[in-house]
Amino acid sequence: MANPAAERGKATRQRLLDAAVALVPEVGWGGVSTRLVAERAGVAPGVVHYHFASVTDLLMAACLGFTAALLDRLAAELSAQPDPGEAVGWLLGELSHYSGTDPASLLVVELYLAATRIPELRERLGEQVGRFRATVASWLAERGYQGDPAAAAAMLAASVDGIMLHRALDPGLDLAALGGPLRAMLGKGAS
Repeated sequence: MANPAAERGKATRQRLLDAAVALVPEVGWGGVSTRLVAERAGVAPGVVHYHFASVTDLLMAACLGFTAALLDRLAAELSAQPDPGEAVGWLLGELSHYSGTDPASLLVVELYLAATRIPELRERLGEQVGRFRATVASWLAERGYQGDPAAAAAMLAASVDGIMLHRALDPGLDLAALGGPLRAMLGKGAS
C-alpha cells in the first residue's frame, strides 16, 4: 500500500520541477526565485526549500531532467534511422519544431549559460551530452562510418546546438538547405 504522505510529497516535488521548467524560459535562470516557483506550483514558499536545498538545486534538477529526456529521445530516434543521410533529414525535421525562441530552446540556452558558471551543472550537463554523443558515435560505427565516429558525433551535436542558436537570430534559416552540408560531413566517412 502506498503511503499517502509520500505520494503527496512526490506530487509536490514534481509540481516544483514543472514550475521551474516553465519559469526558466519566461524569466531566465537568474530570474527564478523561491516565490515565483512557489506561486507557479501553488505551494507556500517554504515548501520549495523543504524539497530542495536551494533554488539553484531545484533549477539544476528540473532543467537536467528536461534535457535528459530530450537527449535520450533524440538519441534513440536518431539511432533508429537506417543510415546517416536519412538521419540528417529526420533530425532537421525534428529541429523544425523549435524556433530557437520557443520555451524548450530558451531553457536549453539558459542551461548552457548557467553551466558556464556552475561547475557541478557543467559536469552533469557534460555527462548528458557525452552520453548522447556516445550513442550517436556507436550508431555511426554500426552503419559503417569509416572516419572517427566520436568526432563526427561531436560535430553533429555541436551543429544541432549551433542551428538552434542561429534559428533564434534568423527565423528564416532554411533547415532543408543545411541537409546537404550535414550529409556531406557524415557521408565522407561512411563506406
